[in-house]
Amino acid sequence: MSDFRPVSPRVVPRFAGVSTFLRLPLHAGPDDVDCLIVGAPFDGGTSFRPGARFGPRGVREASALTRGYHPDPGVDLFAHLRCADGGDVLCVPMDLPRTLDHLAARAHEIAAAGAVTAFVGGDHTCTLGVLRGIARVHGPLGLVHFDAHSDTYGPAWGCDPHHGTVFRNAVEEGLLRPRDVIQIGLRGPYSTADDLAFARDAGFALVSAEEVHRDLDGVLARIRAMPATGPYYLSFDVDAVDPSMAPGTGTPVPGGIFSWQALALVRATRHLPVVGCDVMEVSPGLDLNGITSLLAANVLAESLAAIAARRASATPSPR
Repeated sequence: MSDFRPVSPRVVPRFAGVSTFLRLPLHAGPDDVDCLIVGAPFDGGTSFRPGARFGPRGVREASALTRGYHPDPGVDLFAHLRCADGGDVLCVPMDLPRTLDHLAARAHEIAAAGAVTAFVGGDHTCTLGVLRGIARVHGPLGLVHFDAHSDTYGPAWGCDPHHGTVFRNAVEEGLLRPRDVIQIGLRGPYSTADDLAFARDAGFALVSAEEVHRDLDGVLARIRAMPATGPYYLSFDVDAVDPSMAPGTGTPVPGGIFSWQALALVRATRHLPVVGCDVMEVSPGLDLNGITSLLAANVLAESLAAIAARRASATPSPR
């Protein structure tokens, strides 16, 4: 267990050493870990400002400030989840189909070994490849999705998929259980009155950023009421958070949720059997003092802590 814990900052200062996710050891194989964190340095599906290909590097550096003990839910993440940095997937900047194949293969390898897949992007197109790989092992997935956008839109300039089509593609490919999907942080203005039509027709639960601000407790209750009857995936686009707190992203939308709300909402997933998670759309070149990368690193840690808390609650207490 001790081999898969972060380097102690009392041994190596947080500003020193080679940057890895959460200061964890580099470890390519998934067979002897509970979770493998992998970078997806790709932004070839981006429709506006590029730069998310550098997201994994930014999050690795920022995650030097993350810590293992989470007072809510009262769990030492690394005591219940053996985690490692699995390096980056080979993402080919001018070849989206091949990149998605590589992501699917890596996600499948991790899931087939019985480990949790955690990906850091990269634009949201990467999630489609990851879902393809995980669904080959676990079948259709429930989804808790944080985003300013529903990502269920149609092709752009004749291109499909791109980072705004991912969850439509996933439904059409049978990768999701649509009635077990909730999208949180959505907000307009929209390009057309029908921008959310696919999500509504599919049966997604849609929660606006305004609703989070008006009734956070109610939204937390909706997450906690989601049925834990099948595997789930947790996907977090940093543009769900207001650009005043997460400016380093390609398609920022004013009026987003706050960072503390985002972390509380992620923690509310602790009852769900989450088999994979991601944090996407971090663009360090568009960031301000690294605050978006820092938020993404903490979202990653909170996502894993929620998984660890579920495992801890399922572990019998010693007599």
